[in-house]
Amino acid sequence: MGASAGARPEPRQEQAIEARATAPAGYVLERQVGHLLRRAHQRHAALFQAMLADAHGAEAALTPTQWAALVTLAKLGEATQNALGRLVAMDPATTQGVVRRLVARGLVARHADATDRRVIRLSVTEAGRATVSAVLPTAVAISEATLEPLSAEERRIFLTLLERMAFP
Repeated sequence: MGASAGARPEPRQEQAIEARATAPAGYVLERQVGHLLRRAHQRHAALFQAMLADAHGAEAALTPTQWAALVTLAKLGEATQNALGRLVAMDPATTQGVVRRLVARGLVARHADATDRRVIRLSVTEAGRATVSAVLPTAVAISEATLEPLSAEERRIFLTLLERMAFP
């Protein structure tokens, strides 16, 4: 069914028209760094979920934040929850939820610190190490798929600039 000349725009088009009509002169949301970073992150997260499920099935399903925590902990050997959260740029509440889910799946273990029993340390279990080994090639492919629209030189520049923004 075709649209007639006087047909009302689709809701998405209508929102864009309304945004242009009410936005301050020179401000275009779609050109703002925060919006573009969020859209790029959403695309990456969707690729992450789809490619991980395709390669490893539902039993290996991890979120990008769970993967970041698991692979970082595997690299470190062990860490406190606070240190892990700082390293993967998660707030304490998010870190707590991520760790709780990884522990529940048997991928991470909690244990008391040898010198200070009040401190809880985290380490990757054998199942966690096996998951990291199995998923790592897919994680690399996910990063490649995320960057696929860019040439090799654009990727190098883009990642260099992102690092500069993330770690000023």
